[in-house]
Amino acid sequence: AHTIEGLLETKYPKKEIIFVDDGSADKTLNIAMQYKDKIKVLHKENGGKASALNYGLVYATGEIIVIVDADTIIGRHSLKEIVKGFEINEHVGAVAGNIKVRNRVNWITKCQALEYITGIQIIRRAFDVFGSITIVPGALGAFKKSLLSEAGAYGKETIVEDFDQTIKLLKAGLITQGSSKATAYTEAPSTLRDFVAQRKRWYRGNIQVLKRHSDALTNPRFGYLQRLSLPYLFLGIIITPIIGFIATANAILGIILGDGWYVLQVSAIFTVVHYLMSALAIRIDDEDPKLLWHAGFLVFGFKQLVDFLQLKAIIEQIMNKKATWTSAKRTGI
Repeated sequence: AHTIEGLLETKYPKKEIIFVDDGSADKTLNIAMQYKDKIKVLHKENGGKASALNYGLVYATGEIIVIVDADTIIGRHSLKEIVKGFEINEHVGAVAGNIKVRNRVNWITKCQALEYITGIQIIRRAFDVFGSITIVPGALGAFKKSLLSEAGAYGKETIVEDFDQTIKLLKAGLITQGSSKATAYTEAPSTLRDFVAQRKRWYRGNIQVLKRHSDALTNPRFGYLQRLSLPYLFLGIIITPIIGFIATANAILGIILGDGWYVLQVSAIFTVVHYLMSALAIRIDDEDPKLLWHAGFLVFGFKQLVDFLQLKAIIEQIMNKKATWTSAKRTGI
């Protein structure tokens, strides 16, 4: 209900709201039907998110398609802001919104909030310069319908359809941009169990996408996707967690062998660098400075948890274990 209310309240002169119920087993469809006079409600048998998105696209009449997750509330001016991204260049195929965590209720949600801010305001901004943003998120992402056909329909080959679709757009020679002013507030997992469930899908799906589009790593015709975006993703998805695990093991070994002072010095350097990067991101995004208290956890604690889950995903991929859709429990905060 909050998602629909937020969409109805957005300031945009002409909009068509389509709600797709993918065979939900809860009261989602009943809630949506309460707004049937204001929005178009579609119902289909459960077929997965990619199937639901493709189904909704068939009924969409506009040229700019904005995708919003059911657990997300978008800002009142987000539609106007995200559409501006298409004015930059006629070859812009998609624009990514600025995703924020709205339920900052404990350690794990605050760490995620800071992770989102630094990822979007530092790393994504760099890729935005080259028009090669690699993930237009399902929480808030806009697409030009006439150009979507160049990438093809959302596929079921991976369990992270937004990542896969973005890479397909880039491979088609289209530009992907970001909008910091098009904000969307999503509900992040608030328990360790739900966090693990969400990241299990993300990280395994990320590896699926890398494997599926590995041809672009060596083919120069894919431009910045080949020279910049995919190499960075390979480092982040495969190399970084391995290095992180080795660094943590070496730090523990160093302390055991009596090199604790050296370990402390190196750790302090990494912590300061990450603190400064987080401070810059918070300043750019005009965010809550109190989140800086959690910057250290993105180096120690939260970082090791993420590395472990990424390594687990790599091992499962090597062992050819079946990837399944796992979702976090939503409380509707």
